[in-house]
Amino acid sequence: MSPEFKSQLTSAVALVEAKLNTLLPTTDQSLVADPMRHAVLNGGKRLRAFLVMESAALFDVPTSQSVYAASAIECIHAYSLVHDDLPCMDDDDLRRGLPTVHVKWDEATAVLVGDALQTIAFEILADQAAADSDAIRIQLISSIAKAAGADGMVLGQAQDIAAETATVPLTLEQITDLQANKTGALIKWSAQAGALLGGQSTDALGAYATALGLAFQIQDDVLDIEGDPEAAGKRLQKDADAGKATFVSILGLDEAKHRAKLLVEQANDVLSPYGAKADALRAVAQYVIERDK
Repeated sequence: MSPEFKSQLTSAVALVEAKLNTLLPTTDQSLVADPMRHAVLNGGKRLRAFLVMESAALFDVPTSQSVYAASAIECIHAYSLVHDDLPCMDDDDLRRGLPTVHVKWDEATAVLVGDALQTIAFEILADQAAADSDAIRIQLISSIAKAAGADGMVLGQAQDIAAETATVPLTLEQITDLQANKTGALIKWSAQAGALLGGQSTDALGAYATALGLAFQIQDDVLDIEGDPEAAGKRLQKDADAGKATFVSILGLDEAKHRAKLLVEQANDVLSPYGAKADALRAVAQYVIERDK
């Protein structure tokens, strides 16, 4: 991670976390406030939030506005992790180095916290400060609902669960489709949100994010084999232990790394029309395959 990119990411994280601190309920307002804050505010890469803000910057959308969409996607992402960690899903005890919500509280609380985080995302995007017009706010809300729902992330999670009991391991094409839904849909929304906020076409940023999301998941599969559990803040090698097909198990470690590198190059090529204004997005793509968690 270059010093310049690190500084940009740190600044964006600070802005988003400050905004989330004001948007999330407090202890005196809600019984689920503390576990909601635990799920959202205790670490995380904030990659999706950064993509929102940097894609918006391409079209001169002020950070005071884009921080709302950035906060919304972080709430959706946190909800997905809270539910994914439940015993009926991936059954994880640690997330970001801390006890998961169902471990620190209980399973019922985790279900409700996930529900609350999902719905507050729509509330955030409905705020008049989130976009210049009602039409743009509606676009943001409808598109994030689709990205997170039965045609996006939830579909990917269902495909992942079905793969656990499948008699035949998934093919490379099937894994690519699964991950494009489970991981890629929210990453794609994050990059396209900036264009929506700026009233511009989302095509180029969508192509960038599609390649980026796939590289991200390949690197996740690599880290599941090579990563440090302490750095990751969660249990690793779950997929290997479960005998699930991954990009690494199908392609091999070296080829998987090579494929991720090619995807980053592909993502960066798409950004050429934006010139130097897209340097931060290029840095994100490089970071995706260099990260250790």
